[in-house]
This record gives sequence, structure tokens and C-alpha cells, in this order.
Amino acid sequence: MKFCWSTLTVINMEESIKFYEDIVGLNVDRRYPAGPDAEIAFLGDGETKVELICYKGKEDINIGEDISWGFIVDSVDKKIEFLQEKGIEILDGPFQPSPQAKFFFISDPNGLRIQFFENVKEK
Repeated sequence: MKFCWSTLTVINMEESIKFYEDIVGLNVDRRYPAGPDAEIAFLGDGETKVELICYKGKEDINIGEDISWGFIVDSVDKKIEFLQEKGIEILDGPFQPSPQAKFFFISDPNGLRIQFFENVKEK
């Protein structure tokens, strides 16, 4: 079995795509209407994708506080600097629970917690 995608219902497709392209670094793989009142976009270059769905007229979504998506970065410090330049608030962290792991959290435009994780290598 393979994990194909994780779906997030979004309020504003353009804002969400801009966030996932500019901030997370994902590319739109495909985007299309899903009936008269919905649009779907898949983002990511690899096997596993992020699926965004936007329903016309939907103004409220419910994202649980205990859910997050994690993305690997080369450097937590450089990513934090990049996000600060963009005016994006760091919600939690950075944390380094072991010598090999360092991470922090931000929020996407819909309230989903996004974790950026660095595999720290010995220097």
C-alpha cells in the first residue's frame, strides 16, 4: 500500500496555492474544476501529494488542533530567516529534542499547523 495524498479543504484556493508554492516549496502538479461549485489542486513533485479542495461559498472549515503536516528542510535556521522576511509568525520552536532532529511550526492560511524538520548532520 502507498500513501497517495492528504486533503485539506481551503477557503481561498489562490491564497493557499501561493502559500504552498512560495513558503513550503511545492509545485502545482494539476488543478481542475470538480463540478460547478468546487476546485481541486494537487501539489508536490513526488509520489505523495497535497490535495487542496475549495468549495464555492464555503466560509468556514474545521481543522483540528492536533493535526500537522511535516516537511523536511535543509536548514531550520535558514527557513526561519526566510519566513521572518516574509512576515510569517513562528508558532512553536525551534526545538531540538535530540542531536539529530530540529524543527518548528507555523500555520498555513487555513489554520493547519505546518512543521519544518531538519535532519541535523554531525559536522
